[in-house]
Amino acid sequence: MPDRAHLTFALELHDAIAPDRRHNACWSPYSVASALGLLTAAARGRTQDELVALLGPDNAKLLQASTPGEDAEFAVANTLWAWDELPLDDGFLVDLSAWPGAKVAEAPFRTDPEGTRRLINADVADTTRDLIPELLEPGTVRPDMVAALVNALYLKCGWTEKFPEHDTAPRPFRGTTDVPTMRLEANLKYAEVPGWEAVALPARGDVEAVVLLPESELGATTKVPDVLDALDWQRVELFLPKLDLKVGTTLGDALRATGVQAVFTPAADLTGLSPDPRLCVDEVVHEAVLRLDEQGFEGAAATAVMMRLTSIVEYPPARTVRVDRPYLLLVRHAATGAIYFLAQVVEP
Repeated sequence: MPDRAHLTFALELHDAIAPDRRHNACWSPYSVASALGLLTAAARGRTQDELVALLGPDNAKLLQASTPGEDAEFAVANTLWAWDELPLDDGFLVDLSAWPGAKVAEAPFRTDPEGTRRLINADVADTTRDLIPELLEPGTVRPDMVAALVNALYLKCGWTEKFPEHDTAPRPFRGTTDVPTMRLEANLKYAEVPGWEAVALPARGDVEAVVLLPESELGATTKVPDVLDALDWQRVELFLPKLDLKVGTTLGDALRATGVQAVFTPAADLTGLSPDPRLCVDEVVHEAVLRLDEQGFEGAAATAVMMRLTSIVEYPPARTVRVDRPYLLLVRHAATGAIYFLAQVVEP
């Protein structure tokens, strides 16, 4: 039985990400939930409570158990990028090791922000088969940043029953524009509830793509769980447009709208990751790519939780003082200046 808490998270955050139903949107709940799941392991107190309220209590178990079968091409990385002077909590590193594709990598956040950006982007590009070559745009990494939690994933699956290529033809979309549209007649899972129809397309590796079609215009998603629960096998003739989407976005405002707020403020408690109490989240950056054709689908996504210190202590270059000649020495009470000892040292 699909996890209802994860579906609730996906729909709630989608409503916050894409409240305007007139524009394309594409994102990966798996990737975002993975990055936020790692952040949850780093959080304590109210900061953690807000994340759990959004993700659900079993988010980590669900994602760690959701690896597609061998018939699908799948790659995932969950990486903690950290400034080498940021102290890390050993317990968090143990938690991180349970996630697929887990690793820890050092990056010169403070001394070379642009070099850090390139390192993270190259790693994401490698995992996503170059579908996401530049998750972090220039200027995304600043000298006050000290860490990033990054999830990247790639998934490619063939349909269990492919669309015949000779049946693909230009067909109307929204009643006006013709778009390349595939056709398949097969036994598929189908459901209909007031306001929605759904068709589930099985793919290899225990993966399926579910088309959710509203009765009229896209609107509220409250009935989506009902139509998913009602899916059952029947004969279906499906006309489905080919698809090629690539969307990048920042998620900070959407997460705040769903109640995840403390983590973005100086009140953030991320001491599960580092004992440094100044750590907070600056922004959450996300990008997703999704392509559907007659053979199957290919998708990639990446999420970066960028963390900074609420204040940075800047140390000037050290001044060298060599006590190599006669000197005076005061031993005094610091608060009052009362001198306990006064020495003139000529030969120590």
